[in-house]
Amino acid sequence: MTSTQVEYSVDKPLNREPPAKQLVASFLTPADISYDRNHGPIPHLSADSHKVHIDGLVSTPLSLSIQQLANEFPQHEVVCALECAGNRRHTMRTMLKEVQGIDWGMRLEDEKGLHVEFSCYQVKCQEDEWFGASVPLERCLREDGDAILALQVNDAPLPVNHGYPVRVILPGIVGARWVKWLDRITVSDHESPNFYQQHDYKVLPPSAVDQESAQPFWAQTPPMSDMPINSVVAVPEDNATVALSSSGVMEVKGYAVPHGADGPVTRVQVSVDGGRTWIDAKIDEAGQGNRRWCWVLWTAAVCPEVGTGREVLSRAFDAGGNVQVEHSQWNLRGVGYNGVRAQSFMARQTL
Repeated sequence: MTSTQVEYSVDKPLNREPPAKQLVASFLTPADISYDRNHGPIPHLSADSHKVHIDGLVSTPLSLSIQQLANEFPQHEVVCALECAGNRRHTMRTMLKEVQGIDWGMRLEDEKGLHVEFSCYQVKCQEDEWFGASVPLERCLREDGDAILALQVNDAPLPVNHGYPVRVILPGIVGARWVKWLDRITVSDHESPNFYQQHDYKVLPPSAVDQESAQPFWAQTPPMSDMPINSVVAVPEDNATVALSSSGVMEVKGYAVPHGADGPVTRVQVSVDGGRTWIDAKIDEAGQGNRRWCWVLWTAAVCPEVGTGREVLSRAFDAGGNVQVEHSQWNLRGVGYNGVRAQSFMARQTL
């Protein structure tokens, strides 16, 4: 244990996020400001001894070291957005009503109907003895799906809090399935039995209003997979006082993400009159390569009326034809919210 390591526990795991204004300062997010969402302590593992075990419905079970993953397999880079399933949970909580949750190639005979389970048995979690998730196997086998085991981020080793020495990357899928500190991959004919696959990160129907009424729906409701299309206004910050230019102009900045595999984001619009009229924002050209899985940063110049209680709205469109709606369905866990973003501010004229 070094003096720079910070201990977190099952009772007090590391959960934090940066201000949106800080996030949109760069296209590639620096590791020291990216969000953290955990259900238990952070294990401190050695890349020299750590192994990933592959078992289940495979022809040849394997145990692969980090050195083997780095040197014996083709290396692949993918640029993608990592999102918590509870992104914008606070908005659902305040705009709709209260929710539960913190504020914020294997050879097989037949892959149809199979799942791939990703697991970390390194530490105990809040609701289970280990952390696990699964997705349909087909999603991982698709060459254009870009599912990888990541050893690095932004050309540097994974930070300890983001899964060092190896984590799963599943572009377009909720971050809860991107298992950190990965130590086992299991191909099976069923989903992961882990608590966080079976009893969390699901969009329950509105009739599930508390833990008791939710019980019959957990087994009936499919696990959340694709992240929905979304956009966020980062500047001005909520309830900020904004000095308009001499011509009455205010600059708005934010980000937008596509729905699942339907990227890239093709258009972002902004409104300052309650959605009666919309103007097209300018999408930043950063990361102009394959942006299917990426967020986009955008800016817009608008002319709001002077006064208090003003709002700026944003909505995104993607290549799959998805567009944000005014509000998405309320659900008990507050996941998957993607209603049109409204940010409140006060506008004053520059003298």
